[in-house]
Amino acid sequence: MQQNQDRDFEYFIQNIESFYKQYGHKFLAIKDRNILGVYDSFNAALEETLKQEQIGTFIIQECFKTREESVYHFQGNVMAVHA
Repeated sequence: MQQNQDRDFEYFIQNIESFYKQYGHKFLAIKDRNILGVYDSFNAALEETLKQEQIGTFIIQECFKTREESVYHFQGNVMAVHA
């Protein structure tokens, strides 16, 4: 599973500038090198993506204009906490 997330992160980094041109400053849910959805916030991305995908099978990345502006970490094995 981690290997897939690493590949998805590489895909994101390789395409960050074109993603920014297409989507702007959004949060992208990515699985198997495909954009699952584009959202205004991390929470919205997580909540909506979990309706269709299992936790830990996708990543959510904040989209910036350039690689240099991007924070170089990925949010992979996300855990949901319900109060």
